[in-house]
Amino acid sequence: MKVKGVRVYGKADLRMEEFELPSVREDEILVRPVTDSVCMSTNKLVMMGQENDRAHKDMGNHPCIIGHEFCGRILEVGDRWKEVYKPGDMFIIQPALNSLGIPDSPGFTFPYCGGNATLAIMPHEVMETGNLITCALPAYYMGSLAEPLSTVCCAINAFFHTTPGYYEYLPGIAENSRMAVLAGAGPMGLAAVSYALHNEKRNPKLLVVTDIDEERLRRAARVFPPEKYAARGITLLFVNTGSMKDPVRELRQLSRQGIQEKNSTAGDGFDDILVMAPTEPLLVQADEILAVNGCLNFFAGPRDTGLKAPVNYFRVHYDSTHIIGTKGGTDRDMREVADLMTRGVLDPSSLITHIGGLPAVRETVLNLPQIPGGKKMIYAHLDLPLMALDELEQQEDPRLRRLGEMVRDNDGVWSPDCEHYLLQAFAAE
Repeated sequence: MKVKGVRVYGKADLRMEEFELPSVREDEILVRPVTDSVCMSTNKLVMMGQENDRAHKDMGNHPCIIGHEFCGRILEVGDRWKEVYKPGDMFIIQPALNSLGIPDSPGFTFPYCGGNATLAIMPHEVMETGNLITCALPAYYMGSLAEPLSTVCCAINAFFHTTPGYYEYLPGIAENSRMAVLAGAGPMGLAAVSYALHNEKRNPKLLVVTDIDEERLRRAARVFPPEKYAARGITLLFVNTGSMKDPVRELRQLSRQGIQEKNSTAGDGFDDILVMAPTEPLLVQADEILAVNGCLNFFAGPRDTGLKAPVNYFRVHYDSTHIIGTKGGTDRDMREVADLMTRGVLDPSSLITHIGGLPAVRETVLNLPQIPGGKKMIYAHLDLPLMALDELEQQEDPRLRRLGEMVRDNDGVWSPDCEHYLLQAFAAE
């Protein structure tokens, strides 16, 4: 089968090309990717090449299709899986094959499995781990956002606190939590904010989101209006630490806002902190605003293998502060967020700021850190450049202008209706 796709051959060596896809074996499944959400991890893979721990070590001779945040339809099922999957099913994938104890991952390692292609083959490992998940979401883009949402679901569920004197570990965010998401106005930060505010386990009483980019903060406040969450008893603050004279002191002062009930920890500081950028100053800041019995999750994935930052070990001993790190999610996390989206509890639509087609993938991935905004959603079967949603009305194509009007009428947010129109309007091309 001839397919089109974007494959990585080495450091910064990305190629959109046509290549031959082999026949599906009895333990494989043929799928049609529809959407892929471009992830910073893909940028890291491409910029690091074979030095990435999930890459094939002979990448030049064994290129892989990139893209691991993808959603689509099952086309053909090998005999081994015919009792579990059927053609026509919508699917999402959890690319982290943790239970196998291997670094291999769709979008990083396998030659024919990635979201940036017109067809792909699911290797047996994905089904053996239960990581090929069927679903009935309102739109494909929601399926592509299930993977990044699963990683922040994992990160927030991984928080823990202790009961002094009893050696009990209490999972999840603290009761009446004062939570901070540092450098949190970017795509993954807003994904974490969305899950923290809308999951059905426990929500923070105070959520402070920091950044140094004022435009990103303004957009975040539009996406998550603080007054909406105040009605639910949650104080939500978006703050620019770049304009603060003493961020640590001012953040500790903010940690006292919005808490009427007696908090589970004494003094000021934050019970739960997510660090969304891999920099030493931010890690130091997080350590200094951590409350007694607080938990700090270093979520951001660094490229620097020697990244270090001072930690106050006096407080580790006497204040029971905790430091953890998480990456990726599990199939359980994927199923949770897919269920929340299916029931309308969690709507990640506001995370998307750009759309594009397969020809846009190469430049988007290579330049991702410099492209402003949130998630970039690729539609694998469309021939479109990368376009910001707020620029659609300025396009020459009347179909795109109409799409821009639909986005504008939806308060600037992508929607299932927008996706349905896009796929129908460009279906013949």
